[in-house]
Amino acid sequence: MQYTISNKMKDLEGSAIRAVLKMTQSKDLITFAAGVPAPETLPAQFIADKTEEILAKNPALALQYGVTDGYAPLVASLTARMQAMGADMENNGVMVTSGGQQVIDLTARCLLNEGDVVAVEAPTFIGGLNTFRSYNAKCIGVALEQDGIDLNALEDLCKKQKVKLLYTIPTFHNPMGVTMNETKRRALLKLADRYDFMILEDNPYGELRFAGEDVPVIKSMDTNGRVIYAGTLSKVIAPGLRVGWAAAPRPVLDKMIVAKQVVDVHTTMLSQIVADAFIHSEGYDAHIAQCRALYGKKCKRMMECIDAFFPAQATHTSPEGGLFLWCDLNDGRDTRALLEKAVASGVAYIPGYTFMTDITKPTSTLRLNYSIPSIEEIEKGIEILGGVFKA
Repeated sequence: MQYTISNKMKDLEGSAIRAVLKMTQSKDLITFAAGVPAPETLPAQFIADKTEEILAKNPALALQYGVTDGYAPLVASLTARMQAMGADMENNGVMVTSGGQQVIDLTARCLLNEGDVVAVEAPTFIGGLNTFRSYNAKCIGVALEQDGIDLNALEDLCKKQKVKLLYTIPTFHNPMGVTMNETKRRALLKLADRYDFMILEDNPYGELRFAGEDVPVIKSMDTNGRVIYAGTLSKVIAPGLRVGWAAAPRPVLDKMIVAKQVVDVHTTMLSQIVADAFIHSEGYDAHIAQCRALYGKKCKRMMECIDAFFPAQATHTSPEGGLFLWCDLNDGRDTRALLEKAVASGVAYIPGYTFMTDITKPTSTLRLNYSIPSIEEIEKGIEILGGVFKA
């Protein structure tokens, strides 16, 4: 039988990151390809104990249906968190989602029509790109600089085409690891007002700062209802809980709630209850401090090893937080073609083409993750990669 796939999905390819991870599952590899918290930071014992307590004391609360907006105590906790960031929560609301990825999808579902232009940082998160592609939006990349998106290039784009939405990861960017400075964040909002576009601020890594000074979230500067904020607990608690949230102007949030009702009805209640309990536990602050210290140590060692073992012309970003750094071999070779040699040598990474709007173009860039490998694996793996890249 022949099957007719919808126009939205027929040309959409699966995540190249998932393809690389699948390729490496059956091999004994040092992997810099992942994008998840270090296993040793997962609060498994707390989750086990709290789950047992919840199911013993109030199983119906955890196992029955919940409201689409989210578990009320967690919604209150996340609202307070947004207020602490400086966001105007009188004119905005919060909805709990199934991870930060769902915020991207619900934003696209509610705001985008076929053919609408979405400006994205170049490079950017593949999950965002594929979401916008699935709604037949037109993704246009805008160069990403060391201090955030190139605002001149963005304004040039706005002068030529009607931009409906800007998708940005301003803090500890995935994949580059860079952070947009405060001046650019304020200027970005002015551009949004001038050219009438919405901003989707994706902030999965904001709590994982291990160097430098905090920068206010763009949502805290939003006085005209331009910003939808995507938050998640995946990187600071556990991705398997699938708990994220949207903070958005109430008219937009109301439609996002309706959209979520036709997708999954509500986020898993048990996960929401556990997540809210952990946020309010005595060990939460210590947990975040542990993550920051561990990732800062690993990132520092990875950069030292890159400087020591990669080709002399290679460059890398210097993250102040998050899970990733970005390398450019600066020699014209395509890191997609080099990946097979790297895997054969025992190391995996994500080639840079994955994060581009045009995945057919060769690029000499790659993303490296430092949260998963141990210090010893970082030292060994980067030395091996250096040998592959120098060959």
